[in-house]
Amino acid sequence: MPGPIQSIERAAAIMNVVAEAPFGIGVGELAAALDLPKTTAHGLLRTLVRVGYIEQEAGSGKYRVGAVALGLASRPLDTNVLRSYSMNRADALAARSAESVRIGALHETNVRIAHHVFRPDDTAQTLRIGAELPLHATALGKVLLAYTPGLTESGAGATLPAFTRRTLVAPRALSAEVAGVRGRGHATDIGEFSSERASVAAPIRDAGGRVVGAIGLVGTIDRITERGTVPRPGLIELVVVAAAGISRDLTASRPGAR
Repeated sequence: MPGPIQSIERAAAIMNVVAEAPFGIGVGELAAALDLPKTTAHGLLRTLVRVGYIEQEAGSGKYRVGAVALGLASRPLDTNVLRSYSMNRADALAARSAESVRIGALHETNVRIAHHVFRPDDTAQTLRIGAELPLHATALGKVLLAYTPGLTESGAGATLPAFTRRTLVAPRALSAEVAGVRGRGHATDIGEFSSERASVAAPIRDAGGRVVGAIGLVGTIDRITERGTVPRPGLIELVVVAAAGISRDLTASRPGAR
């Protein structure tokens, strides 16, 4: 049996992302969402426009689902599937970092914890599976804000709650933070949801490159950061490597994948 055709997988991922963007999406944002070169994304978009699956707005230049594909909707990855593919790497990440590990996925306007590995020590801890956390004040949530096109815009104008004095609630500041997440490939929260805690998270992608969840570390500010200002580079690397590993596992699970 021949293997999967990458261009078709990418085109399918583009359709999913465009279908999820209620305000349309630009080529740069789409490329960032799927971790593709901008030229590659643009070429695929032009082909999809030509066959009618995607339309480009004359005024804004943004892309929307076309007439041929009306009714197309992206189905989110089942959180049980995400959890099953994440468990082993989450366990390893907790052991290597000595911190608590969480896997999160988008649920309406929050991030829902799909899996939680306790910090490997004897301290009392509370299982957080099923808990819903704010997108704008957590590292897991910022990853989803950064890589789910239209999500930030859909909340424009809403009053965001401030959980601590560090919580980003101003739209311009949050937009800059989200752009920074895309540039770095990981998100941070230093005292934004809880004044004494910090977190680092990175995106989990499916076979087409679409972000379907995030994995992150959570701990006290003094353990996660250097001088309370920036996350420790070693912890960032561990999180990014774990996220990439889960993404590879999800890709390998596809029929015909190698």
